[in-house]
Formats: sequence, C-alpha cells, structure tokens
Amino acid sequence: MSETYVEVIRQTPAPLPPLSESDPLSHAQWTSFMALADAVIPSVKPAATAQKLKDQIIPDSTYSDIYNGLRAIISKDASDDLLKEYVTEKPSAIPAFKSNIHRLLATNIPNDPKMQMLVALSTLGSRTGALILTGSPVQIANQSLHARQAVLRRWSVSMIPSLRMLSRSLTSLTKLYWARTSPTLSRILAYPRTPVHGTPGKGFDFAFLQIPPAQPSKDGPEIIETDIVTVGSGCGAAVAAKNLSEAGHKVIVVDKAYHWPPEHLPMSEENAAVQLFMQGGTIISDDTMMNVIAGSAWGGGGTINWSASLQTQGFVRNEWSQPPHNLSFFTSAAFQDSLDRVCERMGVTADGIRHNKTNQVILDGARKLGWAVKEVPQNCGGENDRHYCGYCTLGCGSCGKKGTTETFLPDAAKAGAVFVEGFDAREVIFEKRNGQKTATGIKGIWVSRDSNRGVSGKDKTTREVTIKAKKVVVSAGTLQSPLLLLRSGLRNPNIGHNLHIHPVSLVLGIWDEEVRPWEGGILTAVCSEFENLDGHGHGTKIEAMTMLPGWVAPFMPWPGDGLDMKTLAARFKNMTGYISLARDRDTGQVYPEKQTGKVRVSYTASKFDQRHILEGVIAIAKMLYVEGAREILTVIPGVSSYIRDNAVDPGSTTEGVNNPRFQAWLDEIRATGFPSPQTIFGSAHQMGTCRMGSNSRTSVVDPKGKVWGTEGLYVMDASVFPSASGVNPMITNMAISDWTSRELAKEMGTADGDASSLGKPRL
Repeated sequence: MSETYVEVIRQTPAPLPPLSESDPLSHAQWTSFMALADAVIPSVKPAATAQKLKDQIIPDSTYSDIYNGLRAIISKDASDDLLKEYVTEKPSAIPAFKSNIHRLLATNIPNDPKMQMLVALSTLGSRTGALILTGSPVQIANQSLHARQAVLRRWSVSMIPSLRMLSRSLTSLTKLYWARTSPTLSRILAYPRTPVHGTPGKGFDFAFLQIPPAQPSKDGPEIIETDIVTVGSGCGAAVAAKNLSEAGHKVIVVDKAYHWPPEHLPMSEENAAVQLFMQGGTIISDDTMMNVIAGSAWGGGGTINWSASLQTQGFVRNEWSQPPHNLSFFTSAAFQDSLDRVCERMGVTADGIRHNKTNQVILDGARKLGWAVKEVPQNCGGENDRHYCGYCTLGCGSCGKKGTTETFLPDAAKAGAVFVEGFDAREVIFEKRNGQKTATGIKGIWVSRDSNRGVSGKDKTTREVTIKAKKVVVSAGTLQSPLLLLRSGLRNPNIGHNLHIHPVSLVLGIWDEEVRPWEGGILTAVCSEFENLDGHGHGTKIEAMTMLPGWVAPFMPWPGDGLDMKTLAARFKNMTGYISLARDRDTGQVYPEKQTGKVRVSYTASKFDQRHILEGVIAIAKMLYVEGAREILTVIPGVSSYIRDNAVDPGSTTEGVNNPRFQAWLDEIRATGFPSPQTIFGSAHQMGTCRMGSNSRTSVVDPKGKVWGTEGLYVMDASVFPSASGVNPMITNMAISDWTSRELAKEMGTADGDASSLGKPRL
C-alpha cells in the first residue's frame, strides 16, 4: 500500500533562533539521556531482526498480530512503509528531538532542576552510579532496552521521591519532544500542519520602531521620550494602549517578543513553543509537579489563547468588593460597563457556535446527568460559525479570533501609538520628586530582527535603550510584572506572592470512531456544576482541552512499555480531552532565579484544591461514560484506564453511572488521589502576583492600579487580580485595564489642563 496522505503547508516558516554554542550536556550525559529516551519511545522489532541494546523485542509469533492491530487503528492513508517507519522510530534518530532537548536545557530550564538532571545522567554513566540507581553495575546505555524500561518502571513506584520524580521527568520530556518532532506521528494520524477549516486572513500591518546602531562617537543608551510607556503587549497592555492613545497621549508599547503576521500562523508545535511561549512553554514549579504555560508573544495571551470569553462571575465580584480586599469597584456599574465594552470590541457572542465532538460531549453528558452547563462565548467578531479551528494556541492564521492583534493594538496604532518589538525591559527608572518616589521611564535591551526580517540569524543589532516617560504602565503578565518591580528596587513584601494559577488535571476519552479532535473550536462549552464545592466560591469547572498531539502527549500516561505507548499515541485521532480546572483558594509565589533572573514558580496544589480537582476528574469520567466512550484515561499515576466491554457490562447502557464495575473504578480514583511527586498538573492561567487592594499591607497596587509607595507607576494585567477569577481571565483582565487606564487618562488630562479628548482617536 502506498501512502496517499500528502499535505501542502501554506504557512511561511518562522525559523528558530540559533542554539547556544555551548552544549548543555557532555557526550556521556547525552548517551545516558538518549538511552532512556529510546526506552520510553523505542524501536520495536520482531525477535528475528531485533538487537537487544537498540530495540524492544517482540516474539516473532505475535509480531504480525501486533502489527496488524496497529494497521487497523492508524489513518487509512498511511502506507505499510510508513507504519514500519513509525514502529521502528526512536528519539535518538530524530535530530530535531536532540536540538529541542539542547534548547530546553541550555535556555529554558532554571539551573537547579537542570543540575539535578545532569547529576543523575552523569551518575548513570558510571558503573558505581548505575549500580546505586539501577541495581546493575552496567552503565545505563549498555543495559538492554528491556532492562532500561524496567528501571524506569521501578523508579516510578520507588519509595524514594527523587526517583519517582526522575522517572516522571524523563518520560514526560521524551513524550513531549517526540510528539513535536516525530517525522511519522502526524502522518500516522493524518494530523495536518495547516488547518483544514478556514482560510488565511489579512492581519493589521504593524510598524515597529527601529533603533539605529550605536555610533562610535556616541556613548550610552539610545534615549526616547514619550508620555506613557507600556511594558508588554498582552490583554491588559493592549486595552490600556488603546485608551491612553485615544485620549491624546503619546504612547510607546514595548515587548520582548516579536510579531508574527498571519501568514506564519499557526506555527508548528515545535516552533510555537519557542516563538510564542515563555521559556519554551516549559516552566516547571519548584516541586516539579506543575507545568506552567504562559504566552510570550506580540499580543500576549490574546495571541495564543482559546477564544473563551467569560465575564467575571457575581460571586467573585462580591468577594473582591468585601474584606480583606474592599474594592467596591467590582460590584459597580462601571466595572460591568468595562466588561461589556471589551466584549463588544471583540464581537464576543455564543451565537452560531459549531461544537466539535469534545465540546458536544460536555453539553450532552452534563444534560444527561442533570448538571449546569452552557456554551462559552467566543471573541470571533460575531462569526463563530466561520471560526472552526482547533489550532489557535499556535496563533490564529485566519484572523477569525479577534484578539489583541486584531482589535485593541490596531486601535492604538491608529490613534498614534508607537510599537517596539524585541525590547527586554530591565528596570523602571525612578526620581525623587516632591519627596515621592516617581517613575520617569524604563531601561532595557533592544534586539533587532536579522537581515531577513526573522530572528534566526546572527546579524542583529543590540542596543541599550532608555525610554523617558511621564507614566509607566507595567503589563508584562503575572509571571514577569513582579520580577520587573523587584529588579527596579521595590520591596513591598507582597510583590510576587498571592499567585493563583487555576491548576488542572487532564482526562482523556477514546472513542470507537475517528473524531479528529484538533478540528473545531477549542473551548466552546463549560460545565459549572462543581464550581462551589466549599460554599465559598471554590471548586472546579469542566472544560475542553486543546487537542494537539504535542500538548497532550506529556500528560498521557506512559504504560511502561514502548509498544503500548506508540499504540496509545496512534489512537490520538479517536481521543477527546478535558480539564478539571480549580478556582484555587491557596496560593504560591514567583521569584527570580539568582543566577539567571529567569522566573521561578513556587507553587504546590494544596490538599484542599486537589480535592476539588479530583471531583472534577470523576465528573469528567462520568460524562465520558454516559456518552459511550470506549476507554477513559486519567493522568493519575497508578490508576488504570477504564475500558468499556459491553459483554462484561451488559447493563452499562441502562444503569448509567451506577454500573458497579464503573463505580469500582471511580473508587480507585478516589483512593489513589494525586500521588506526590509523580503527578503532573498544568496551568495556563496565572493571576494575583501584584494584587490590587485597599492598603499596602496586603497588596501591591491601589484600587486604580498605581503601585503603592510610588508615583507614576501602574500595573495593568492579570497580576492585579485580588484572587483567582474562576474563569478564563482574558475578559476580567481587559475590563480592569479598561477602567484603570481610563482613570489614568482622566488624571493626566486634568493635570495637563485638558480631559476632553478621552475616548477620541488622535488625528
């Protein structure tokens, strides 16, 4: 059978920056790492042709049955040659796999966890170390593949937490980067790089300020002057830039990221991780149990989020208006006006939504169980029926998602705002004025694009730049805004604390039919039945998960056998995925790593919040069961999947969730909980690290967003949330920024003797 699946990729490439010249691993460490990676995703061969060190050996008598079983579940367009290539593929033979691990360890992982990994790899490369860690005096790379798999399995259930953590880290990283770089997986699944729905859009033609190269006769940084400088271009920054520009003020918006027009989008999963996400999308909490994902793109989270546009709920607004926060604004008509205004600008509505299989299961499953469920409004300019794309977390190439780059930033540009990409803001500048610590601008490092207008070349200009401004608006996001304040010498003890992240756990359903889960709107339905489990507004929501292979693979349970892993991955086209998303009561902290300045996240999901996440996991399982999923998988270590067998469960269609066998499996989930440290949670929402409040003892900014103890310095992003929003934070973020920036514009207009221009574009 010849392969008939041939894809034409329309996107313009977005080449990655070059790898660091220094290798993060020694040759011996690479050898150990690849030996373990090849055990997780091994080459699988029949005994007659297999090599004990290189391949997972399958008895000749059963290999044909296994091969034909895989043949039955992969894409019908996949050839026999492709299937053989898939079965024998291994990470060490994929150059892009190694380069991704190189970039991860050299650039994105903080020093402490990196050093722990390096020490383990070095230890495994010695006879004595291998004896200690594996029980065999043979170096790990010289042990048979079967023995290496057994080592990983033993570590995963070891009494020593560090070994359980090591097993989880190695298997997760291997699954992640194999799924993103495999030359065969996407073809096995018929998973296209270019979405099959929608057409390329025409984006706004942004112009960016270019800084001239330094002159030999001129020392010091380039000096630029403006009224207001905004650090960041995300949801809070974009709204602020629009309002302040339209009020007649000179605004400069700077961002460390670069703009990628629609012709580059959606990027590949490999490239998007580097070009659109902070630290390659691999920020790991100090306890290593939380994978924190945050945007680092022109347009911020609005560029890579999932279109969900939920307004702040009443019980959260009431909480924020009462002690200890005492922010009456959140129960005012003014806040509702801001919520409605930002939604109107993006054309937010639930009308005309086309639900894919993933979201339809939420709607239908919740209805059958009598649970509260609703459609999720989308920011698609009122054209939800046309935006049927599941790739938006890699950037929206159709421009159907009316995020920051399609709405507020173009509005700001039309009103005269100036944009600077590639600008890394290092500190806020202060002066003493009338006895007050007053912000007068920012200092940073600007790096141009290369001569081909990309970022992969080495011929780039680097300049120190000082931007002098009357007001400084920090909108670098929950992870980076507090770090900028700390680098600038501010010492309010609340800076960086009170971190909320909406921790999630994933549940997968496998169906008899092919569902192609990467097609259709990502998050168009939400079940809120369990959002108030403690009676004080803390609980969990059930939402859909973006179903792109490289996003789901690291969470998928490693069965302890490479063939089973490849079989599970090949069934991805028949999967749907869901998250139990907690409105977390308990908090963490962000802080800079001493050696590098990179953000570190200190956050451990509390037992209180874990109980709520677990209830959501059980609820998702019930939805999948009543909707007829063939198999249900949690990502809880040690919990088996539930496989529906109509011969064993004859009453499964009439008993519903009361089926004894299914109930016994739910009891297994409850009894297991979330083992530490081998459990992996995820987070795509971060809030609260510069929280707003009525006094400086408990908060970082005042009710108008001004940083306590300063003049002229404001924070306008999700870091000002008093606590977790409980819904996807985009609309809440934008609405708070809408109000605080309008108030700032009024104050500046009054100070300058003219407030009449507020809300009018500057001509």
